[in-house]
Amino acid sequence: MEKARQMLEAAAEETVPTPSLDAIPSRFYEAFVLRGLKVVAVEPRRIRCSLSVPPRLLNTGKFMHGGATASLVDLIGSAVFYTAGVQTKGTPLEMSVAYLDAAFANEEIEIEAKVLRTGKAVGVATVELRKKNGKIIAHARYTKYLAPTSNL
Repeated sequence: MEKARQMLEAAAEETVPTPSLDAIPSRFYEAFVLRGLKVVAVEPRRIRCSLSVPPRLLNTGKFMHGGATASLVDLIGSAVFYTAGVQTKGTPLEMSVAYLDAAFANEEIEIEAKVLRTGKAVGVATVELRKKNGKIIAHARYTKYLAPTSNL
């Protein structure tokens, strides 16, 4: 148990002064993950993007970090609901990601999201990250609460 504490505390050690971190804009993380993303196609209930994996999204093993993959699933999975005519400001309810292969620095990947269902309160989509040769990097199911718009 002590090893777990040491690992987390070592990872959380301050490398940048706290005032500098507190000054980062609130939407910094989205821009950090999405910078360089190109929207290739937008169709009803479907969106397709490409990204050359930037070194900033790599883990210590020199391949795309699982958290970066999950963030892409969350951000693009959320965006695809707009292609179904849903004006959502809701929150993710569930996200399941199967990590099947690795993506490396400067490798061109494709991200495709499809809406499976939109109801009154909940929407479900799939998001897949693929290499240019079609090999699947990650396959995800993304469920989102579709907050109703207010008439106020």
